[in-house]
Amino acid sequence: MNIKTVILAAGKGTRMKSETPKVLHEIFGKTLLGYVLDSVKSFSDEAFVIVGHKADDVQKYIEKNYTFARTVLQNPQLGTGHAVSFVCPMLENYNGLVLITCGDTPLLKEETLKNFIDEHIKSGADVTVMSTIFENPFGYGRILRSNNGTVERIVEEKDADNTQKAVKEVNAGIYCLNWQKVKNAFSELKSSNAQGEYYLTDIIEWANKKGLKVCASVLADSNEIYGINSRSNLATATEIMNRRKLNELMDNGVTIVDPNTTWISQDTEIGADTIVYPSTYIEGENNIIGKNCKIGPFAHLRGNVKIADNVKIGNFVEVKNSTINEHTNACHLSYIGDSDLGKNINIGAGTITANYNPLTKVKSRTVLKDNVKIGSNSVLVAPVTIEESANVGAGSVITKNIEPNALALTRAPMKIVENWVK
Repeated sequence: MNIKTVILAAGKGTRMKSETPKVLHEIFGKTLLGYVLDSVKSFSDEAFVIVGHKADDVQKYIEKNYTFARTVLQNPQLGTGHAVSFVCPMLENYNGLVLITCGDTPLLKEETLKNFIDEHIKSGADVTVMSTIFENPFGYGRILRSNNGTVERIVEEKDADNTQKAVKEVNAGIYCLNWQKVKNAFSELKSSNAQGEYYLTDIIEWANKKGLKVCASVLADSNEIYGINSRSNLATATEIMNRRKLNELMDNGVTIVDPNTTWISQDTEIGADTIVYPSTYIEGENNIIGKNCKIGPFAHLRGNVKIADNVKIGNFVEVKNSTINEHTNACHLSYIGDSDLGKNINIGAGTITANYNPLTKVKSRTVLKDNVKIGSNSVLVAPVTIEESANVGAGSVITKNIEPNALALTRAPMKIVENWVK
C-alpha cells in the first residue's frame, strides 16, 4: 500500500516566545519535527511538511537531514484544512493513503501510527481519525459519533455547545485518508466558524455527506498526542519521553540507579547489566552502549557514541562522536570527542582530545590503539594516532603520532627553589 504523509508545521508557536520555529525546538538534541519524521519514514515513501513561519529555516533543516521529505509553503495561513489543500496539486493523480499528522507531537510512536493505518485498512473506512479519551477534554475538538459508532463530525471547543463539551472523546489530530475519495474535500471546505478558518476537522462532515465511511481509532495512551505549545509543554514532553525510555531500559536489564536524575534519549541502546549512575545525561542519536558497562555519575554522552562491553565512563566524563572498545576506562574529568579508542585503554583524569581547529573549523580524529595508557592531565591534539601499547606521561601535550610501545613526554623539567617562601 502506498502511503504519503502530510505534516502540519506552519504555526509560529507564539507561546514559545522564541525566534526559533516551534517545530525546530529540541528534546535530547533532536527537533520536534525530527521525531515526527522519524516516526513515519519506515512506511511513508514521501512526506510533505507544510511550512509557514520561518519557512526557510525549516526547509534547510529538512534538506540537511531527510531526503524523503520536502516542504510546502502555506501562505496565507487560514487553518489546517487550508494547509492540506496546498499538497493537492502534487497528489492529483496519486492513488493511495495519505496520513496527516502534526509537527509538534514528538511522543507519537512509529508503532502507533502503523497500527492506526492497519486499523484504517481493515475497517474499510475512507476516513479514519485518531481519537483519545480525556477526563478533562477542555481545548480539544470533540468526536461526535452516530448510533452505529461511526463518526458524524468533530466540533471544536470554541464552536461546541454545553452538551458537546461534555464529550470526553477528543480529536488527536491524526488522520488517514483514501486520497482519491477525499481529495475534493479540500477545495470545498467552508470557513463559517468562530475562527473564520478552514478546519481540517470539517472533512469528517463532508465525507459523511458524500456517503463515505468515517471511523475513529481510539488511542490508549493519550500522552502520545501531547502537543508542544510552550516551554512548559516542552519540559513535560521531555519528562514523559525520558521516563518511557528509562522504563524500557530497566525492563531490558539495565540498572538505572536514580531515574529522577538520569536522562537518556530514545535513540540510545544499552545492553543488559550496564549500570547508569545518577546525574547522567545521554542525548542525540545513534548511541549504542554495550553490556556490563558503568556510566556516570555525572557523565555526558552527546550523540553518535559507540561503547563496547565492559567499559567504564566515569564522573564528569564527556563523550561525543566516538567509538570505545572493550575493557577501556575513562574514569574522571575527561573529554573524548571525535575519537576511536581500542581495547584495554586507560584514560587518566583530566585528559582532553583537542579535536577542533577554530581557524579552519575542521574537526579531526584521535586514534588510540589497543593497550594505550594516557597519563593524567594530558592533551591529545588531533589529528593524532597513538599506536598499540604506547604510553603518554602525565601532563603531556601530544601533537605527533606515537609508535608502538613508546613513552611520550612533553613535560618541562621540575625546578625546586629552596627557601622560596621565606
